[in-house]
Amino acid sequence: MNTTNRAGDIAFQTHGDARATPVVLAHSILSSGAMWATQARMLVEHGFCAICIDARGHGGSAATPAPYTMDQLAADTVAVLDALAIPRAHYVGLSLGGMSGIGLGLGHADRLLSLCLCDMRADTPPAAAAPWDERMAIARAAGSCAPLAAPTLERWFGRAFLDANPETARRLNDVACATSVEGFAGCAQAIQQMDYLAAVDRIRVPTTLLVGARDGVLPEAMRDLSKRIPGAVFEQIDDAGHLPNVERPDAFDAALLRHLAQVAA
Repeated sequence: MNTTNRAGDIAFQTHGDARATPVVLAHSILSSGAMWATQARMLVEHGFCAICIDARGHGGSAATPAPYTMDQLAADTVAVLDALAIPRAHYVGLSLGGMSGIGLGLGHADRLLSLCLCDMRADTPPAAAAPWDERMAIARAAGSCAPLAAPTLERWFGRAFLDANPETARRLNDVACATSVEGFAGCAQAIQQMDYLAAVDRIRVPTTLLVGARDGVLPEAMRDLSKRIPGAVFEQIDDAGHLPNVERPDAFDAALLRHLAQVAA
């Protein structure tokens, strides 16, 4: 059974039997919980309940006034768990969702069965923070995130994948265009202000770090992160960029299932 619900300003969709072991999935900026459609189906087939959350100002979630912080985005996930009366869940977060997942691991470990963090980093040095100012200015000047959609998808996937998969490209483009400017700006500012790196050695829940091999500097950053988080497992997905769950779903799903099996062992 699939249902769409709200926890205050936050929209989320549940897939599968509500009594099954819960897996929360959190998306990248300029996307929505819909980017996890393939993984949600796969998780239900393997006996899990998948919960796809829309971040503030993305998908069906309301855009509260910017700026936001990663700790606030982590608290939004806790609000969803509270709304569903779920004491603890596995958490899968990619990019923005992975960053707020660090906040969960540090501030709300009692609500987690495990963390699977994908294509993210735990800090934002000045060189990584700077491009967000231009992107926010473009969206605010246009009154829309539409001008950001095409360049964002090209950074994520590269032109060859988008040309070979026009329907996927169209769907992701539509979601990016529909993202509210305030929600985008709020989440972008949360990314700019993020500084969890010095604290990640306090994470104690079972953690797997997944990254696309072609995702710029992130494979190196996440390999370093895996050495800082006690017991963390690092996996690189070959021939994939920033959204390996979309670009190479079979490889991503296999890695996610390995993570869940290791936690259950």
